Amino acid sequence: MSGSSAKVSKKENSNHDAGDETSEKEQQEAIEHIDEVQNEIDRLNEQASEEILKVEQKYNKLRQPFFQKRSELIAKIPNFWVTTFVNHPQVSALLGEEDEEALHYLSKVEVTEFEDIKSGYRIDFSFDENPYFENKALSKEFNVNESGDPVSKSTEIKWKTGKDLTKRTGQTQNKAGKKRQHEEPESFFTWFTDHSDSGADELGEVIKDDIWPNPLQYYLVPDMEDEEAEDDDEEEEEEGLEDIDEGEEEEGEDEDGEGEDGEDDGDDD
Repeated sequence: MSGSSAKVSKKENSNHDAGDETSEKEQQEAIEHIDEVQNEIDRLNEQASEEILKVEQKYNKLRQPFFQKRSELIAKIPNFWVTTFVNHPQVSALLGEEDEEALHYLSKVEVTEFEDIKSGYRIDFSFDENPYFENKALSKEFNVNESGDPVSKSTEIKWKTGKDLTKRTGQTQNKAGKKRQHEEPESFFTWFTDHSDSGADELGEVIKDDIWPNPLQYYLVPDMEDEEAEDDDEEEEEEGLEDIDEGEEEEGEDEDGEGEDGEDDGDDD
């Protein structure tokens, strides 16, 4: 019996080992097939990126006349851009009071994406004559160098004597910044000299992707808040009127009850 059992055991172990080898082989083949399928997916993703880029380039050109028309209309509104920046939560956190004063002379902002959108963009700022610097225009440009690394360059600001805001410390933060309890900010204009992390320039990305597509939504923020406040006041007034009406109804019911009690007393007499 023991010999027979041993033979059966060896046979089972042999079958088990063969099963493991088959399982490992199947897994390896599956991995190779997955890799092949993944290569096809990657190829399609790359093709999709190329197609999406073409579509973006097409519509970027179609948008240009409308951006131009919008700029012409914005030029009719005093302090449009400084108001827009102050109302934007991320940008306002970077503004001191003197920055805000300087930005009152900002007359135009324009974002230009390069033909190959992936290669970068440029932000142009146009200024009226002002007491802070000589430049009529400032710009910052983001692109990719020959090695494929993100880089940036910008206009050198020609500050007037004693007006260099980037060398002043302890600027008083604007009112919007105080509401969010941020620390005192560096000057907004230090952004033009900061090229330390061109691949992740937060302010540049905010202006390009958030403000530039629809600056009006930030310019109108105070008006929207006023409308909400008015709506709240109207709701409170309506609630107050409802309370008054309910109180009058309760008083009327009390008076009716007292009258009925009086009649009952009369009947008893």
